[in-house]
Amino acid sequence: MAHDHAHDHDGHSHAGHDHSGHDHSGHDHSGHDHSGHDHSHSHSHSHGIGGHHHGPVDTGDWRYAVGLILNLAFVACEFGAGIWAGSTALMADAGHNLSDVLGLAMAGGAAWLARRAAGPKRTYGYGKATVLAALGNALLLIFACGAIAFEAVRRLAEPAPVASGVIMVVAGIGFFINLGTALLFMKDQHKDLNVRGAYLHMMADAAVSLGVVIAGAVILLTGWAVIDALVSLAIVVVIMLGTWGLLKDSVNLALDAAPNGVEVDQVRAAFLALPGVSAVHDLHIWGLSTTDTALTAHLVHDRADADALLAEAQGVARSRFDISHTTFQLESGALPDCPTC
Repeated sequence: MAHDHAHDHDGHSHAGHDHSGHDHSGHDHSGHDHSGHDHSHSHSHSHGIGGHHHGPVDTGDWRYAVGLILNLAFVACEFGAGIWAGSTALMADAGHNLSDVLGLAMAGGAAWLARRAAGPKRTYGYGKATVLAALGNALLLIFACGAIAFEAVRRLAEPAPVASGVIMVVAGIGFFINLGTALLFMKDQHKDLNVRGAYLHMMADAAVSLGVVIAGAVILLTGWAVIDALVSLAIVVVIMLGTWGLLKDSVNLALDAAPNGVEVDQVRAAFLALPGVSAVHDLHIWGLSTTDTALTAHLVHDRADADALLAEAQGVARSRFDISHTTFQLESGALPDCPTC
């Protein structure tokens, strides 16, 4: 439920504040001299509007809990089987799975933090934890790829006999566990970067396990132990290709860049197309989390109906760009001197 208020203090008019359970402390517009201009500020929030995020994400903790329990149990079994069978491939795969268990723990913790309410110090809440978790997941994947590649190169130089039958059985079980866990996150992987990270982790594990099964079968039929290392290197390439986009998007969000799918020039043009708007400056767009986007902008106009303009600007941000958290400052008159706008 939106509430509109009008406050008049120190000669400035603030109209159209829309609050939906969020605290908007910290917006500072003191860097410009707006004396003689009429200012109107609007804060708007709405969730569930369709757009580049395609709606809210169900990030229930049960998915992370199920993934953690299944994969942690399998890591212990796989590592034990690797020791019993003398298979470094199984032990390396167990180490890779362990890194993904840690990644799932980070993703689940971030999803829980994101639902915590904002406070007097963290006025935006804990949504940014989802960005940090996504970045951490990408780095963990890269680290795991490095470990797999190192082990594969070592095995190329020093091939060793392995118990191919044990490798196939254990890795086959791991494939189904990892694939099943990945399917829990498949639905929302394009809506939330953090869920996408968990999905990629589990799909990467499934790919690794399947590769180990195939390698075990080839070794069983041919006796070529070197196949294990070659398949591992191929899997590393596949994982790295899938991880690059996650790393790039999470770094951009961590640096408060405009989220993927939001073109700043298009947003500026949409506001300039509003009747009576002559200029747009101090336009900033960034991710509050992996699902929510924020925007601030100053609109210079010559309209008498400031409230109507605020509503139109909010509607454009929500319906066209799925930006649910907006702050507008309306200014009547010429654009102030601002070399960095």
